[in-house]
Amino acid sequence: MDHFNVIPYFIAVVDHKGFSAAADALGISKSAMSKRISQLEAHLGVRLLHRTTRKISLTEAGSRYYEYAAKANLEAQNAEDAVSQLQGEPQGKLKVNTPMSFGLIHMAGLIPEFLLRYPKISIDLVMDDKAVDLIEHGFDVAIRTGELKDSSLIARRLAPLHSIVCASPDYIERHGVPATPAELSNHNCLLYSYSSNKDHWQFSNDGKEINIRVEGNYRVNNSEALKEALAKGLGIGRLPSFIAGDALREGKLVNLFPDYRMPSKNVYAVYPERNYLPAKVRAFLDFAIEYFGEDYPYWDQGLFD
Repeated sequence: MDHFNVIPYFIAVVDHKGFSAAADALGISKSAMSKRISQLEAHLGVRLLHRTTRKISLTEAGSRYYEYAAKANLEAQNAEDAVSQLQGEPQGKLKVNTPMSFGLIHMAGLIPEFLLRYPKISIDLVMDDKAVDLIEHGFDVAIRTGELKDSSLIARRLAPLHSIVCASPDYIERHGVPATPAELSNHNCLLYSYSSNKDHWQFSNDGKEINIRVEGNYRVNNSEALKEALAKGLGIGRLPSFIAGDALREGKLVNLFPDYRMPSKNVYAVYPERNYLPAKVRAFLDFAIEYFGEDYPYWDQGLFD
């Protein structure tokens, strides 16, 4: 066995904090992963990992070996990325992470068209509303909406993200339209539970900032589910335009405050910092900006005219 080829497996076990997660990330069995690490330890003549039923940890030798192995593996990735830039056509496997609602509504349409343009690329798309560690889980790129936490990741803006407070015509008929955001305190406001400011909605009008505290009888961690509750007349909600766009254009939902604006955010693609951006990642980023429409994404058409 070429023991240099085992380096990525050893790094995966350490980065994923276990054999099972590392094996899943690299697409091999747990037993095969364990065997390769044992062979590496036998070759080096030293134990690299402390193993228990619950966790693994580095030995002193393992910590020293990981320090140099990680640098070597990074340089190998950089070499591969540098060569890929010389290829005539982007190719290889691309692992992408996206929030569930954005993935179902927009990425599900983007991916087939992207693969038709770049048939030598294969996509592994994972939809999950929980933020995941890209490096730990082996993602090449992730879609993120809203504010980004400080990290070592590189972010590229794909499109603006606007929020709209809306309700169904049925709800409006039964409860009336609030004349101003201040009147939201008299209404049942449905909340997206993953939002950092779920019960404090901000508005601006004529240069004035307004902050309204809202509450209601329904919180949910999925924007599509929130939209369905709004369409059925349960209450008033704040939705991103990429979720609400079609329902607003079709009249299933109504923008309650067209003269007010909520804070604008962005849709980003984030990816690990590398010396050379792989051609497959660059192609994906450029295609996503083209597909969405950059400063005026297709989901906003007719909403802010």
